[in-house]
Amino acid sequence: MPTKKLIILDRDGVINVDSEQFIKSPDEWKPIPGSLEAIARLNQWGWRVVVASNQSGVGRGLFGMDMLNAINEKMVKSLAQVGGRLDAIFFCPHAADSTCDCRKPKPGLMRQIAERFNVDLAGVPCVGDSLRDLQAGMATGCTPYLVLTGKGAKTRDDPELPEGTLVYDDLAAVVADLTA
Repeated sequence: MPTKKLIILDRDGVINVDSEQFIKSPDEWKPIPGSLEAIARLNQWGWRVVVASNQSGVGRGLFGMDMLNAINEKMVKSLAQVGGRLDAIFFCPHAADSTCDCRKPKPGLMRQIAERFNVDLAGVPCVGDSLRDLQAGMATGCTPYLVLTGKGAKTRDDPELPEGTLVYDDLAAVVADLTA
């Protein structure tokens, strides 16, 4: 188990049900069963929980920052109802064709997290359902955890899946292992 009790989670497909049409409103945000309770368990065990998420719907004009904030507020309030909390939410609002450094698989969001928390990310669990989540984490030394929710089942079969990726059914299974 890592000595640093920090974990980085993707949002869509890890914490909440993903959508090919993007999560564009609080009504569309639905937690994956057990995910909120898993985050609360991490909190109880002293873990700092951070979300790092591509939100290209903003850059594509599908929804604005006010709507993204409302979606994230619903997630935070839903977590609070089960005794959980997030230490921070980092996101890239840029469209897929952007040259920014913060859109996963680029490591910009991870570097922002390392700077904000003043930590070396070596060995920090990075949980995602897509290859780009895992690649962004690997670029900064994180340990990749793939969940089979969201796009995870498809990602598991990708020939570019990073060697050593730990594969779990869902976030609850990851957390059960980390807090065992």
